Amino acid sequence: MTTMRIGAERAAGGSPPSPRGAGRNRLVGAALIVLSLVTALTCAFVFTSWLPTDGALYREYRAAEVCSVRTVIPASEDCLRELSFTVEGTHKTAKNMRATLLGPRPFGRVVVPFSDSGPTLSGLQKGDRVTATVWRGVVVMVAEGDARQHSADAPRDEPQMTAAVGTFAGLLAALAFMFGAMHLVRPRDPGLFTWRPYGKWLLIVTGATCVVVGLGTVWTGLPWLLVPTVCGVVVAGTAWLLHRDLRLGRANAASRPAQHPSRQAQ
Repeated sequence: MTTMRIGAERAAGGSPPSPRGAGRNRLVGAALIVLSLVTALTCAFVFTSWLPTDGALYREYRAAEVCSVRTVIPASEDCLRELSFTVEGTHKTAKNMRATLLGPRPFGRVVVPFSDSGPTLSGLQKGDRVTATVWRGVVVMVAEGDARQHSADAPRDEPQMTAAVGTFAGLLAALAFMFGAMHLVRPRDPGLFTWRPYGKWLLIVTGATCVVVGLGTVWTGLPWLLVPTVCGVVVAGTAWLLHRDLRLGRANAASRPAQHPSRQAQ
């Protein structure tokens, strides 16, 4: 099939790749192999360090008990301590949601980030008194009356998105290695393993799948192990289908007889 495709391209007026083009393909292949190694290390870091660390941190946070009453409050404690703060100011834009709080020593002035406006941040005004829950020197929750809201610094039980990041890195490593190897082994004709259209569509599908599956499992509460499983199946299936369709498309184009110039003029 490859021989037929190459022959058809040459018969159609195309010339074989120049030595300069082959050298460029080798350089691209080497760069892709390096990229695959970097992303593979990133994937390993996510699943062996980042994900377990976040899980352990969340379990420790959930197991933390209320702090005992103390005259002198340390800067960091493994227990949950509620303290009164005064709101100095807030920012409620889409890209910058935070509240600046003034509290007792040793905290003083604290900037608390939020992931959304939530039930508490949206109603805060300068001078309001709020109750902040502090854990290990970090404000993890802010309450005003009956409204309570976790800060962006609070540990969360959302390993699905972390797994989605690691899965994307792993799939990108596999794709980069596959394309890089083809450019090194076949520098004069890497076939379908080029950026357009095969590589471009695979990258789009990989990124979109990881985002959709990651968010979907977070919202539904499904286990994070589904993220690499589902994403791997979708991307592998897409890669096979795209390769088959592109290969058949080239084969069909090569099998069509060239139209004579006199007929084109008619």
